[in-house]
Amino acid sequence: MFEKITDKISSSFKKLRGNNVITNENIKDSLKEIRMSLLEADVNYKVVKTLVEKIEEKALGQEVIKSISPSEQFIKIFNDELVKLLGEKTEPLNIKVSPPAVIMMAGLQGSGKTTTAAKLAKYLKEKEKRNPCLVSADIYRPAAIEQLKILSNQIKVPFIENDSKNVVDICSNAFNYSYNNGFDTLIIDTAGRLQIDSDVINELKSIKKEIKVHETILVIDSMIGQEAINVAKEFDQEVVIEGILLTKLDGDARGGAALSAKYITGKPIKFYGFGEKLDMLDIFHPDRMASRILGMGDVVSLVEKASDSIDQVEAEKLTDKFKKNEFDFNDFKQAIKSMNKMGSLKSTLSMIPGLGKLSDDEEAIKKANIELKRTLAIIDSMTNKERGDHGLLDGSRRRRIAKGSGTSVQDINSLVKKFLQMRKMSKNMGKFKKKSKNMLNFN
Repeated sequence: MFEKITDKISSSFKKLRGNNVITNENIKDSLKEIRMSLLEADVNYKVVKTLVEKIEEKALGQEVIKSISPSEQFIKIFNDELVKLLGEKTEPLNIKVSPPAVIMMAGLQGSGKTTTAAKLAKYLKEKEKRNPCLVSADIYRPAAIEQLKILSNQIKVPFIENDSKNVVDICSNAFNYSYNNGFDTLIIDTAGRLQIDSDVINELKSIKKEIKVHETILVIDSMIGQEAINVAKEFDQEVVIEGILLTKLDGDARGGAALSAKYITGKPIKFYGFGEKLDMLDIFHPDRMASRILGMGDVVSLVEKASDSIDQVEAEKLTDKFKKNEFDFNDFKQAIKSMNKMGSLKSTLSMIPGLGKLSDDEEAIKKANIELKRTLAIIDSMTNKERGDHGLLDGSRRRRIAKGSGTSVQDINSLVKKFLQMRKMSKNMGKFKKKSKNMLNFN
């Protein structure tokens, strides 16, 4: 989403390289580019004005630290101000209350409320070890109720059914059901409209009047730009929201909503969605998001993602085999599957410093994904013995594997060559490590 902003900001940083000090003259063009890139990204003009003024004030008001270059110091200042703009600190849900904690999802029709309600339930169940349940208060769209019911079944979270046509009764009954059946969290999916009107506002007010709602979360489609800010302001004025959840942050949009929401509404962005899968929801960390916008990756999130996705025992076994030069095609397959669990190749690359640009190369990503699928198809066409001992792969076996995987013998030869190169590399790494220990007298 932030591709264009990141590109232009990176370009503005380059203009400062080679300067010994930060002056009004040498940051003038950089600030101009930053201002234009943010406005083009549909960031609110008040937000842009404030951000640029603070960056300029801080940049010119500080002495240049001798150990770093002016361009590095400018980036640090920009990063700090961007973090403040995005909320400065991570804001958790206010659900440490006497159960059940009630979370009400609000927002316009099409913002992704229903899917997001299920994503949040899955997140709370798996990451926070809570015991949530779901209810749909969208009496106007039977399809929305059925959708949430199906999603609830997929994530194995109870869905509370109710035939009532009264929204307040549905929510009140759901609250009592949650309380009586030991659920500590009730997530309510409310009805959306194409635009904010008195009906939707009165409905939300009635629910909050009847039961204690601990978190009213406004779900905003990141792709609607400035309109998202108007929606957030109006919802907060009429209903009072505790936080914002941005959806479709992986979309091909300008990103202004994400950068403007906290500053304009004063309400924190608590979560963001970045794909259609039900596990593609994450806590919004202002510092990590600022780092990604500035093209510096997000290593912390990448490590957390890997820890959640990869079985630690299996990872340790694989590492040990790699060190001892004992890994085979079974291990190769396991490594690829573990990587796939972390999500799309595109999202993974975007978190790695220096490789964010590659994540925007759709053609390269497409080729890499095809290559991974071809590799798995080839390994799956091998017998267990062949996977365990690559030395068995003679000409006739390679022809059989090629036929079974829908590839060519050349593809098999290429994969075996890469595999042997990996084994050679692991062997050399082991020798180097041993030699280093001897030289440094490590125990």
